[in-house]
Parts: sequence; C-alpha cells; structure tokens
Amino acid sequence: MEVARRNTFKTVNKLYGQLVIGPPGAGKTTYCDKMAHLLKKLGRKVVIINLDPANDTMSYKADIDIRQLIVLEEVMENYSLGPNGALLYCLQYLEKNIEWLLDQIKGEHGTNFIFDLPGQVELYCHHDVISNIFSKLIEKANLQLCVVHLVDSHHCSDAGKFIAALMLSLTAMLKIALPHVNLLTKVDLLKKHVDKLEFGIDFYTDVLDLNYLLDSLDGDRFTAKYKKLNAALVSIIEDYSLVSFQLMSKNKQIEYKNLLETESKIDKLLQDSSKSHDVRFLHEYNNIKDAAQVIIGHIANIEGTSVTEIHKRLNLTE
Repeated sequence: MEVARRNTFKTVNKLYGQLVIGPPGAGKTTYCDKMAHLLKKLGRKVVIINLDPANDTMSYKADIDIRQLIVLEEVMENYSLGPNGALLYCLQYLEKNIEWLLDQIKGEHGTNFIFDLPGQVELYCHHDVISNIFSKLIEKANLQLCVVHLVDSHHCSDAGKFIAALMLSLTAMLKIALPHVNLLTKVDLLKKHVDKLEFGIDFYTDVLDLNYLLDSLDGDRFTAKYKKLNAALVSIIEDYSLVSFQLMSKNKQIEYKNLLETESKIDKLLQDSSKSHDVRFLHEYNNIKDAAQVIIGHIANIEGTSVTEIHKRLNLTE
C-alpha cells in the first residue's frame, strides 16, 4: 500500500482550515456539515475532508476521504489489530503518505477546508501523529489552520466532568499547538440537566471563578482525593485564561447565530495568527507548556511516581 511521492505544490493565496476534534458523540460530523453550509452561503469554496477511517455514517458527502487511501477493516484483518490500534495505524500510514493528501487538496481548488477527525482523544493527546500530519500540511500546502474542539455540554452538569473537559482542552492545545476554539455543543439539551447546573451558562462559557466548583467537589469521596490537583488546575486556568467556550445548539432559531459567532472567532484567530504567529501565539504556547508541567507535577505527587514516568506515559518530552 505504498503511495508514490510527487512534488509539493505551491499556491499564491493563503488557504484556511478547521481541524474538528473532540470525544465521540460530541457532534463533530454534524458541526462539519453545518459549518460547510454556512461557509458556502458566505461565498467560500469549501472542501470537507474526512480523516476518520471508521466514519461510515457521515451526514455530509466528503470531498476527500481517507478511506480512499486505506480501509480500517482491512488493516484490522491483515494485522490482527483492534479498532483503536487499526485507527492509529491508518493515521500513521497517512502521515507517511502525506503526498496523497496534498495531491487531493490541490485537486479540489478550495479556499476553506474542514477536517473531520476521529473521536479517539489519545490520537491528539498521547500521540504526535495528528500534529505531524498538520505540520506538514502547513509547511507544504500553505494552509492556515485553527483547531475547533467540541465538548458535550452535559459535562457542565458535573463539576468533576467539567474540570476534566478543561484539562482535555488544555492537553489538546499543548499537543497540537495551533489557534484553538472550544465549543460546548448540544446546549439545547441542557434543559434536561438544568436541575444539576450549579451556575448559569455564562459561568461555563467564560470559565469564571472555578473555585466555586472546587467547593462542590469536597463532598465527594472520590474527587476529594484529587483536591490539590483540581485546585492546581483551576489556578492555572484562571492565571493564564487559556480556555473559554463558544455555544453550539441544534435549535434552529439560534443555531445559525451560533455558527456565525464561531466562524467569526475562527476567522479572527486565523487572520491574527497569520500576522503575528511567531510572537503572540508562541508566547501563549509557552504558557500552556508551563501549565502542563505544573499539572504533571501534581499528578506525579498524587500517584507517588516521578515526573519522568508521567512524561513517558503521556508520550511527552520534558
């Protein structure tokens, strides 16, 4: 299954793209479909790229599909791998044959690219394959990229889950190192959990004083064990103001407004990063790295192990 290498193409105009990530069920495929429709209404030449070899129930028609390059089921059968191992193999195969994707992108003549990625968070939190693929696209295809990280809004109904979602967002920002937009999806369904919400929705979107969340965790025997870790994470989030959320609802009356607000923020991030990426964003990235080191130190302390061991487990470099 070796793909012939071809010369890298060059383009005069900057191309823009969204990397859509998030856990399974967060609404990535639906977001890709809706955002593509919005961008087309705004006169953009949109190309949707499916990079999830296990995604066979797409609500959109992919213009480029990784399954044209490699088939997940064949990998599982030929190499006796489970679904997750085969998924990692497929993306590593794409990384080695990145010229195939470059040729596909060149052939579409698009201006805005939406990349629908797998939901297995370990692919971008514990492995370098995602960041490697898009680093090559930035270098060879003149792409300006932004990450769109989707989180199911039901996490707001549980303080521990919400802090975990914040940590996942931080980890993704660290590993992928691109401009980042976080979305709370399915907000219209929050009414089912309204009795469990301790604060108004603005508290969660703006990530306000999270110490109030710590108070709600004190009564839980399990989360009480990690009180120092949660406190450290909350302190880091508030000190650096790294994470905030946009809203996304399936309610037709407000869905279009949510999409426009998200597109506007993405567009601003892409424009700003193209002008001042070397100074502004690299400074922000160093802040994220500092934050991660503090978090890892607390994890090591709780587990009675070394920071080096945690780095090895998470596939990070010190």
